[in-house]
Amino acid sequence: MATAGLTVEEQKSVEAFQQAVVAPSMDKLVILDFWAEWCGPCKALTPVLEKVAAQYADRGVILAKLNVDEDKFIAAQFQVQSIPTVYAIFQGKPVADLTSARTESQLSAMLDQLLEKLPVGGDAAPQQDVAPLLAMGEGILAEGDSERAAGIFGQIAEMDPDNALAVGGLIRAMIAAGHLDQAETALGSLPEEMRSDPAIERAQTTLQLAKDKPDSAALAELEAAVAADGKNHQARFDLASALIANGDHDGAAEHLLSIIAADKDWNDGAARQKLLSLFEMVGLEDEWVSATRRKLSAVLFG
Repeated sequence: MATAGLTVEEQKSVEAFQQAVVAPSMDKLVILDFWAEWCGPCKALTPVLEKVAAQYADRGVILAKLNVDEDKFIAAQFQVQSIPTVYAIFQGKPVADLTSARTESQLSAMLDQLLEKLPVGGDAAPQQDVAPLLAMGEGILAEGDSERAAGIFGQIAEMDPDNALAVGGLIRAMIAAGHLDQAETALGSLPEEMRSDPAIERAQTTLQLAKDKPDSAALAELEAAVAADGKNHQARFDLASALIANGDHDGAAEHLLSIIAADKDWNDGAARQKLLSLFEMVGLEDEWVSATRRKLSAVLFG
């Protein structure tokens, strides 16, 4: 399995989680119990979980336990803040929070509802887009640890090669780590039907913008040109492109908005298109994109 970017302990945690929870959840409903030795309520709940899991075993329900003291890495990805915390996992994804069920009758009622809706033990195709691991990869990438993010996305992509979110995340992590040639090769090797997926298009946009990265001398020349002539839209546009490649989204957006405010149709609307590409690269649901989009609207229509 791909493990680049993860520590040895994190690698062990992810692999153990895949074996104990993800793999069996492909056709079974896994009750995932987060607990610790020092937790009194956990010890009281354990016999309830074990008894009900045994009663529902013939319906495809199994129990998995995760000690939060011994496996802090996975617990952190599920954002476990108190214990006991209990989730129902199906096909790699949390489908219900069972924490409130503290009695046999309560837990049985919740399992009955889930089993009525989910094709547990059926012929449904597994969906190995492990939501917690995808969220973990995006979070680590946003924090700037691109090598670790690449390792996480790579693991998911190896489990499910058709998972565009994982593949796109892996390519964006490669780009963030400066491996542009590797990212371009990965994009070029994708099947045609995957390339139109929004996650892959986002990775493609990220690569295109990253190619604009200049050396420090060229960046200084662009800054000097803009300082000397604020109406030099081409220099400002080139500077914005360079700042995007350097990761300075605020600075790039400021220059692009300045061009749009002065002449929104300059160069067939190139500044606006570049800003929209930046939005796509960052992620359309990102708070920064929402705030900057409001600034764009104010410039265009205010």
